[in-house]
Amino acid sequence: MARKPAAADEAIFALRLQRSAPDLWPMLDALYGHRPDYAAFCDRLLDTLRKGWADRPDDLRLLDLKRDLEPDWFQRSDMAGYVFYIDRFAGDLRSVLDRLDYLEDLGIRYVHLMPCLKPRPGDSDGGYSVMDYRAINPAFGTMADFEALAAALRARGMALCVDLVLNHTAKEHAWAKKAAKGDAAYQDYYLMFDTPDLPDQYERTLVEVFPDNAPGNFTHYPDFGKWVWTTFNEHQWDLNWANPQVFLEIVDIMLFLANRGVDVLRLDAVAFMWKRMGTRCQSEPEVHMILQALRACSRIATAAVLHLEEAIVAPAEMLPYLGKGAHDGREGNLAYHNSLMVQFWSALATRDTRLMTYVLGTHFPDRLTNATYATYIRCHDDIGWAVTDEDAGALGFSGPAHRAFLSDFYDGTYPGSFARGALFQMNPVTGDKRVSGTFASLAGLERALADGDRTGIDMAVQRIVLGHALIASFGGIPLIYMGDEIALLNDYSYRNSPDHAHDSRWIHRPRMDWDAVANLGDARSPGARVFAETKRILARRRETPGLHAGHPTRIVATGVTGVFAFQRVAPTGVILGLFNFTEGWLQVPESWARAQGVSRMMDALSEYPVQSHAGQIVLPPYARVWLT
Repeated sequence: MARKPAAADEAIFALRLQRSAPDLWPMLDALYGHRPDYAAFCDRLLDTLRKGWADRPDDLRLLDLKRDLEPDWFQRSDMAGYVFYIDRFAGDLRSVLDRLDYLEDLGIRYVHLMPCLKPRPGDSDGGYSVMDYRAINPAFGTMADFEALAAALRARGMALCVDLVLNHTAKEHAWAKKAAKGDAAYQDYYLMFDTPDLPDQYERTLVEVFPDNAPGNFTHYPDFGKWVWTTFNEHQWDLNWANPQVFLEIVDIMLFLANRGVDVLRLDAVAFMWKRMGTRCQSEPEVHMILQALRACSRIATAAVLHLEEAIVAPAEMLPYLGKGAHDGREGNLAYHNSLMVQFWSALATRDTRLMTYVLGTHFPDRLTNATYATYIRCHDDIGWAVTDEDAGALGFSGPAHRAFLSDFYDGTYPGSFARGALFQMNPVTGDKRVSGTFASLAGLERALADGDRTGIDMAVQRIVLGHALIASFGGIPLIYMGDEIALLNDYSYRNSPDHAHDSRWIHRPRMDWDAVANLGDARSPGARVFAETKRILARRRETPGLHAGHPTRIVATGVTGVFAFQRVAPTGVILGLFNFTEGWLQVPESWARAQGVSRMMDALSEYPVQSHAGQIVLPPYARVWLT
């Protein structure tokens, strides 16, 4: 496709600037308008946006137009995601090309490459300690390899997601190196202090993210005489977003990556971006101003690109990242539904869905504006038991006791637990613990296989399939973490790696077992059973337009302790999701289901009619039904 005339380019840019100006300039005025260099900053930002648009390849400009005309493209029922580390999935970027048939066969249309930008050498927090945002990790290939993969995905109708860390850079980043050498301009890119006085004051209200191996939030560097803000690790220096130059640099990087073929920017660690004395320095109002302004910049110069905002926080704190409130419809397009994940595991352990029903029904709206959830059961990270004392108290039990129970249950130490996981960190102040483990191992497959327990194996498979059916229908884009579709177990070899041994999260980052994939024809194996069911779930999701993420999701109480239910309220009729979280047979009244809008008594998931017995809908162990 030939390049449009310059006049047309400028006209399109002007129209997109006009469209997003109300989302951009008021945010920047509030953040930086008091500074004497504000006018110059605005001019430089406009120049950056114009350059990003001028550099945009023709095929991506066409994609911009297509997605402007189909703004719900990412909310449709044919969207399903897959998340993996490049080296653990295929080795390198070129080898990923050879595995695209596998992903397409599974039903994937959204591919998240876990951190692939150039990290610091050695321990890099799994790739989130980035030393060059414009280069690919050389272990994975080159930027040319990356662009070739992006083009191949685009040709198959698959969207590409990559991580962009916004809170910090590696201490080896070029900006950080200049700061360490005494360059005042680059020292202002970070949060540096000449004495420990202010850091000590901040510490009084800050939370330690990794208390075991990275205690505290500041690091002293005697060689250049500064205390540097390091929320996550000593090698990750927090950026100073109060400096507008940081905003400019990140916008330029966003547009650079978008023009290499990125469809979704996963903005990492966004909750921590703004610092305010006397607070946790998480989710401050300025964070949402910055994120709305960044989103506006993408819409102006690279309109096809979505923003996924990574904020694993409580519901009231998470929803603003999807634009609820003052930023409604103007901030993130996607955010992780952490509460759905936590409540899934909680209900499995307790065989009781009342807390799940209460939390998801009380704290979340039934729909979002220009946004949706990324729904998931497992990810690359640990599980923190985000059950508040208030929510637990509303149901008459103790929040600390329930969180402790979940930790013990899923690290496998609780009597009668089916799970095998590993402890990840403990907060010495609250006593809260976090847990690592693959989906299959936490769901009971590892223990059942070790015990030769055939019934336990069957139950574990059913728990995994229950989870995939839940995230595929709840509302949003379901994300499958690599290997969960073939029931990969915990990988204990991480203990032998000096870079990984201190971090139990590597237990659930196994290498893809392509031999197991080659043997999926053995329908008796747990992996083959899980794969076949997962593939079928995604296929049925594609064929069920009522699962469009723009349609309301309304939580409904069943009156049956072990059954979780929701309505997907589509123009074509209600889809009633029913999920049995127990290993026993349960039933709900047919009259109750019909009162929720069910008329045909067909299961859209199995494609079979649902027969009632004595007026009751009977649900087998771990049943999942999309009742229409």
